[in-house]
Amino acid sequence: MKKFLIVGLGNIGTEYEETRHNIGFKIVDTLNTDLAGSYEEVKHGSLSKVRYKGRELYLLKPNTYMNLSGKAVSYWMQQEKIGLDGLLIVTDDLNLPFGTLRIKAKGSDGGHNGLKDIQARLGTTNYPRFRFGIGADFSKGQQVDYVLGSWDSAEEEQLGERLAKASEAIKTFSFNGLEATMNTYNNT
Repeated sequence: MKKFLIVGLGNIGTEYEETRHNIGFKIVDTLNTDLAGSYEEVKHGSLSKVRYKGRELYLLKPNTYMNLSGKAVSYWMQQEKIGLDGLLIVTDDLNLPFGTLRIKAKGSDGGHNGLKDIQARLGTTNYPRFRFGIGADFSKGQQVDYVLGSWDSAEEEQLGERLAKASEAIKTFSFNGLEATMNTYNNT
């Protein structure tokens, strides 16, 4: 059975729960709910093992904090013997308008500390990533406050539909592959 490690990036703790930076956690939680999974506290995070159309998906929310995400990713890849083609990193992206989905086979860290750490731990930038646009509606010097801030009311209204779309995209990735997922969901 083909296995996948789907990693939502975020920070643990109630103060981070509803922040833009934790959209990776929220997307993985939505997928977990859709597939009737349940999390268990494990080494380096919360893990839920679910199945989708004959695939085994390991949904991981690292507890290492964003800047050390690579520790959890590399550990669980080794633990479950999942290669780079079975990995999907789900993260926020300031460079995309709110709610925009962008799936890529590889790429730079784009200044994202979670992706920087994963790249350093894996020794490559050639791993699939799923970026969810959070927009960049902040003044100079306010980036940290914006990223760690809550959604505004207009974003909040659209979030449910965007999370559902993101969950569908990950299901497509696990069943139809990266190319089909990019063709169907990029920029939707």
